[in-house]
Amino acid sequence: MDYIRWIRSKVGHDRIFLNFSTAIVLNEEREVLLQMRGDKHAWGLPGGALELGESAEETVIREVYEETGLHIKVEYFQGVYTRYSDDYPNGDQAQPIAFVFVCSICGGTLSIDGEETLDLRFFPVTAAPPLFNQQQRDAFADFLHGRRGISR
Repeated sequence: MDYIRWIRSKVGHDRIFLNFSTAIVLNEEREVLLQMRGDKHAWGLPGGALELGESAEETVIREVYEETGLHIKVEYFQGVYTRYSDDYPNGDQAQPIAFVFVCSICGGTLSIDGEETLDLRFFPVTAAPPLFNQQQRDAFADFLHGRRGISR
């Protein structure tokens, strides 16, 4: 089931809560994997929406594989980021709730689908480009400062 399509068929473009799982994926050199997003044409952390019946951890594993081709292992829970707002190019509005996990790579091969993912690159954590929204910027800053168990 595509939860976002299903819920949007009922509420249209109105502002709603949407639950996401997001990954800070690190390679062996401790570089962070960023995704050039097709919807925003900007860099972001990989991840996506929870489907009904999924846990946040199951979602981050599934979404990272779908968006990057990589299998990941969750190393730890970074935090939950709730007090944000986002508007999408199609007119949808949301208050996104993001469960953020720090992850390592345990297999797979980088792959780009050309729609949801336009590019994938590893960046040194101290030289990553700006992320596409404040929620991701805050989560990444918390990671850089070693903060865990965040609830904003």
